[in-house]
Amino acid sequence: MKEMTQILAEIQEVISLVKEEQLAAVGERIQKEKRIFILGEGRSGLQGKGFAMRLMHLGYQVYVIGETITPSIQSGDLLIAISGSGTTGNIVQLVEGAKKKGIEIISITSEPASPLAQSAEQLLIIPGATKTGSGIHSIQLLSSLFDQTLHITLDYICLMISKRDNVSNEDAKKQHSNME
Repeated sequence: MKEMTQILAEIQEVISLVKEEQLAAVGERIQKEKRIFILGEGRSGLQGKGFAMRLMHLGYQVYVIGETITPSIQSGDLLIAISGSGTTGNIVQLVEGAKKKGIEIISITSEPASPLAQSAEQLLIIPGATKTGSGIHSIQLLSSLFDQTLHITLDYICLMISKRDNVSNEDAKKQHSNME
């Protein structure tokens, strides 16, 4: 359990470095009149899918880029792009193309000097370790620390939004799958 305690300490350290003003600004940009598109690959992409699901529970029109039913992104939409290193080729390329179309970009990364960070109207830095070695050092493999703190941070943003929009747990539950 010593290593579990170390992992929890790492998570706490990274979370303590996430800037409240960046979190608030991201929450403010997420509005119901906008279609929201989530972009990420690998484990970060899986965290993004969880975020998309929770936004759907809160009543937002949200899509994950790469899914078969995702419509084309248009001017007026919001793109939330996630890459720990901020250099993932496919993500950076898609963000640059979206920026040329006038699409609003939120970038979530651990690396503020990365190409992904430079493309954003709004930046959210989560300084957890990534596979490239950026961010707070971790005993864990690859980008585990970034992905863990990304998950917690995205859930926190959803909590902020639910309070702002007055969406209760019962309201969100109505949007949850009822196929049980």
